[in-house]
Amino acid sequence: MPEVFISLDDAANFEGVDYHTLYRRIARNPRQYTTQTRRREEGGKDEVLISVSSLSAKGRRAWRAAQKVEGGEAIVAQRTEGRPWYVDADLNRYIAGHKAAYYEAVELAARVQDFIDYAGPDRTGYAERYALGLGVSPPTLYRYMKTVLEANAWALKLEREDGQSRDYFRALALCRKPREKDTFPTLTAEQQAIIENIWFDRRFSQNKPTVTLLYAAFEAQAAARGWTEYPSVKTVGRYVKYLMELPPAKSALYLSARGDRAWENRMQVKGKRDASTLEVMEYVVADGHTFDVWVEYTAPNGKKKAIRPVLVAWEDMRTRRILGPVLCEHSNTRVVKESFIKMCYEAGTVPKHVHMDNGKDFANRETLGQDRNIRAMEQRAMDAELKGFYLAMGARDWSRSLPYHPWDKPIERAFKTFCLRHSRKFASYTGTLTGSRTEDKVEKDVQRMLERGELLTMEEFYETLTQFLSGWYDTHEHRGLKEAGERWTTPAALWEHAPHYEKAPPMQEYAAMLLMKPGRAKVNSQGFTRFHTLYTAPELGFYVGKWVNIRWDAGDVSRMYVYDVKSGAKICEAYAAELLEFGDRVSEAALEALHRRKNRNKTLVREFLEERRMPPELRMDAEAAVVGRLDLTIQAARPQKVVSLPMDKEFRGELAASRKKKAEAGDEFLAAKAESALTKLRAMNG
Repeated sequence: MPEVFISLDDAANFEGVDYHTLYRRIARNPRQYTTQTRRREEGGKDEVLISVSSLSAKGRRAWRAAQKVEGGEAIVAQRTEGRPWYVDADLNRYIAGHKAAYYEAVELAARVQDFIDYAGPDRTGYAERYALGLGVSPPTLYRYMKTVLEANAWALKLEREDGQSRDYFRALALCRKPREKDTFPTLTAEQQAIIENIWFDRRFSQNKPTVTLLYAAFEAQAAARGWTEYPSVKTVGRYVKYLMELPPAKSALYLSARGDRAWENRMQVKGKRDASTLEVMEYVVADGHTFDVWVEYTAPNGKKKAIRPVLVAWEDMRTRRILGPVLCEHSNTRVVKESFIKMCYEAGTVPKHVHMDNGKDFANRETLGQDRNIRAMEQRAMDAELKGFYLAMGARDWSRSLPYHPWDKPIERAFKTFCLRHSRKFASYTGTLTGSRTEDKVEKDVQRMLERGELLTMEEFYETLTQFLSGWYDTHEHRGLKEAGERWTTPAALWEHAPHYEKAPPMQEYAAMLLMKPGRAKVNSQGFTRFHTLYTAPELGFYVGKWVNIRWDAGDVSRMYVYDVKSGAKICEAYAAELLEFGDRVSEAALEALHRRKNRNKTLVREFLEERRMPPELRMDAEAAVVGRLDLTIQAARPQKVVSLPMDKEFRGELAASRKKKAEAGDEFLAAKAESALTKLRAMNG
């Protein structure tokens, strides 16, 4: 190989030293360096050149690296057919599919790179011997060398662009280019688009169609477009199979067939919350669950029927304990409130945050204190009617689930455990009756079982449920607690040892009052009307024309509890008034009761009025004589009017008879008094 000479400036850069340092080294040891001079084109003193072989090993490596970069740029510039396949290849994907071929190419690339770096004599003979050692011919070795040099060139070019090394290009360049799959040359782009349009059509995908139905629709499109030739059903089937193997295809087909709601429930990626940071009773979740078990229920009228009981319960997010379970025929607001109160008194604490289902029995104006159409919690006044039931009981805030988003209520998972571990033990279990899993139904003649007395009563089923909760659920290892890394992995143990949120529940009398349904009514001269019934009480006379807060028990509407709107003080207990008949039909007792209420009310008003008219001196000393009572009105000095009496004959006769009766009664009284006085005088005179 001919000797290569470079300038002293370049040699100093390759050696990593200053120009004058290299110059002094050559001057001190001229025999160690091979130099020559070259005439400068621009004139002046001749330029000194130094042989590359005279450089140190470090300098020679730096020179070869520079030659690779310059040669690589030339190779890349000379390539006319575009980028090689390995430049855009996915290394991990290729290794996964061709592991043996790749690692063989890694070893071969290292051997070829050693041949490229050879700088000794007789390179041709060395190439022949090297090729024989590799088991290939010399032309094949030179082809390998060209391929590796090209791969190095592309690696260096891309490394200078983004600073990332791509040494694996040498190995990939020596690998066979993978065969392109799923190209479908017999399907044109138009035909592929039509197949995709049919397969992912909403109405077509809803019925879970087959490739046969797809091909029938494809043939109809072919006839409409006038195609004389088009692919067979097998080709279309292979293309559909290829489509469904694409990562988003299955999810897209599910979205098309089932809609947004089902897709979000089943396919959407969701976040996971960390409940280990919560305190016990800091965050509770509520929901209702309809069991897949039929029980015997006795209606209020005494009739027995078979129902699937509904469980209303709360779950503590930290411990996963089920609290306040209540069974009912149908969930309503009163049942939800009873369950909440039961939970508070069982735990001895009112929860800090309440998260509930979006159903109207959990979220309404009575429980939230605001319109359920407003999703966010608003600021409220201090009275219970405006705060709502949850906040009135002592909770700090609340939140609601979005409609059809059950994944933010972990209690749903507990209900699934109930189905798997508890419901299937009963003979009246009929399986899941939801439309999405109709194959889980179990045929049972529930009506005949009811007639034969084989169904458990509601009370008996509730007893088995409480035993299941305390005997198995609370003491069994909970997978959610285990995955969260809790030290205690059973709900009961974690409840016992974890820190608790402390908020004492209110008095039971107050809770009982909150159980009643709230409302407002405007008082008139007769009372107020609710449920087409008039309610009255003497104390309501002071609130005529005003609004009052009322509460009532849903099971007994014969009595209303009335409270002042501003102060919240209890006014009275109003009762359903007895409506008076007309004419002779009215009872004398009803009239007397009415007059007593009216007179009592009038007396109270007069006493209040007299007390307010009393001057300050008399108020301070009630026994002191007062002269000159305050008169704050301006009046005209007119004689007192005389009330005229009716001139009806019957009325005058009735009046005369009354006066005569009073006179006779007065004469008899005087005669009796006179006789008594004479008797006493005779006794004194003896």
